[in-house]
Amino acid sequence: MFEFGTRTYLMGILNVTPDSFSDGGRFFDQTDAVLHGFQMVKDGADLIDVGGESTRPGAGLVSAEEEIRRVIPVIRKVRQKVSVPISIDTYKSEVAKAALEAGASIVNDISGLHFDERMAEVIAGHDASVVVMHIKGTPKDMQSNPEYDDVVGEVYEYLLKSVEAARKSGIKQIMIDPGIGFGKTADHNLELINRLEAFKSIGVPILIGVSRKSFIGKILETPVEARLEGTAAAVTASILRGADIVRVHDVREMRRVALVADAIRRQTV
Repeated sequence: MFEFGTRTYLMGILNVTPDSFSDGGRFFDQTDAVLHGFQMVKDGADLIDVGGESTRPGAGLVSAEEEIRRVIPVIRKVRQKVSVPISIDTYKSEVAKAALEAGASIVNDISGLHFDERMAEVIAGHDASVVVMHIKGTPKDMQSNPEYDDVVGEVYEYLLKSVEAARKSGIKQIMIDPGIGFGKTADHNLELINRLEAFKSIGVPILIGVSRKSFIGKILETPVEARLEGTAAAVTASILRGADIVRVHDVREMRRVALVADAIRRQTV
């Protein structure tokens, strides 16, 4: 899909939800969502990640039927006009199957293939790629006092098992995501970013999502809509520590950030 190692790729976030932590409701209307998808590609997104269920801390469940109703028309319409890969952000195999048949080619599973035993089979059967993410608990309870003896070591082992399961199922392209904010304190998040290079030995590309996250708000003491500069700093640190893909809301601004961070990391203009 991509030639990893040459530059950092940007995954634009497209939430077709009424309650996501950052932009919930802004693109719940399908026409608005499609237009935003087009704009992100114009702004420099290399991938578009479409989600129909909020996974913010404390979020309630959405049925597979409702999730499909939200995302499939958007995926179809975006697919008609853009050539960049489309990812479906879901942990449900039914939603993944419908999305892959509608034009998506990547499944971004926040559970790392742990929540739905049919997920790996569906992805492999459609010759699709996967992002396996680490989460401690579920979105509803993940931020209820998360504890680790060794956050990097435990996240590493979780992701390694997910990668092994994906390979065993026949999935060819696998990416890992340490799951910033998914069952971690602010200190856990900072340690994971600072030690991101530790995950390189798993041998697959690293995706990271730091955009507008709560640890940035804690550091800056700002609401979610005022975290652009903090996101830029976290994206830069992630790239310098080895991220291959960054998942972001503000594509135009983060494209510029990534270009400079990549130039420093690779010592080339």
